[in-house]
Amino acid sequence: MTKKVFKGSFIALIIALVYAPIASMVLFSFNTNKSFTRFGGFSLRWYHDLFQNEAMMQAVFVTIIVAVISTIISTIIGTLAAISLSKQRKIFRKLTLTATNIPIINPEIITAISLFVLFGMLHLPSGYLTIILAHIAFSTPYVIITVYPKVTSLDPNLSDAAADLGANPFQTLAKVILPQLKVAIIAGAAIAFTMSFDDFVISYFVTIASGVSNISTYLYTLKRGIDPKVNALSTLIVLVVGIKIAYDYFIGGPRKEKREKIRGWKNYFY
Repeated sequence: MTKKVFKGSFIALIIALVYAPIASMVLFSFNTNKSFTRFGGFSLRWYHDLFQNEAMMQAVFVTIIVAVISTIISTIIGTLAAISLSKQRKIFRKLTLTATNIPIINPEIITAISLFVLFGMLHLPSGYLTIILAHIAFSTPYVIITVYPKVTSLDPNLSDAAADLGANPFQTLAKVILPQLKVAIIAGAAIAFTMSFDDFVISYFVTIASGVSNISTYLYTLKRGIDPKVNALSTLIVLVVGIKIAYDYFIGGPRKEKREKIRGWKNYFY
């Protein structure tokens, strides 16, 4: 009994430490006044002001656009790179995977300065192009390390079987390999999107003096400190993430299990 109480208390403490800041942020997003410590009453004032703030909405728009574009491109590059690496020699494969890990473990400030210097050498004006290229650069390694383990677990005879049945390389890739990598590709894309959406240091360096700001750099450049409208924006983001998680858990999961059961029954009877 004592052990159960201790375990339960320990888990409750961890949950409180993780979610108490988020809960306080959500609570004060409905606060009437600007205070972050005293709740003056329930109001939707900051949500209304959020959608009236053109600069903040523009920053949100830039963040989403950059994240979507960089995620699509980095997912394509990373997936094809992972498939290609599985066909290479062991030495080349190990060297490439080791090099792929460098941007991941490298401090962001080093990556930011490196990209800043590179874009300067290439005379690329800071703006949408530089921020998208930068996000593709640091997102692609995450896709590679996510997809590659799944690629190595595939049966190599499947490609040969597809070729024997008359499929060309593109058909083999599209109809045989990619469907089996679907889960890993989605996971890699989700990580890439999250990294892009959350990035500040690299985005700040590659968009200096360009007038282009994502939500992170916009918040950093606020002159009056944290704006209560940020609480409203953050609450909406938490709501979207929560809905996605709830959908996957309560709707996506049971439907998938049901489809697998039906498929199993068909295989049994036919």
